[in-house]
Amino acid sequence: MTHLPNNPAILVSAVNMLLRDEEFDSLEALCYNFNREPEELRQYLLQNGFTYSAQQKQFRPIGYDK
Repeated sequence: MTHLPNNPAILVSAVNMLLRDEEFDSLEALCYNFNREPEELRQYLLQNGFTYSAQQKQFRPIGYDK
């Protein structure tokens, strides 16, 4: 993968896959590899209904854990 997708649903899937498969040990490492700012990515996905769980190391739909 040479760049992260722009579509929020595909982006969440790609990021979660890369973190799950341990391609990267943190969201920060993943973002820096793709020249993205971690906070910018978090905010973009938050605006599109996803929140980051550092404990789970994945983005999840807002309200999923309630």
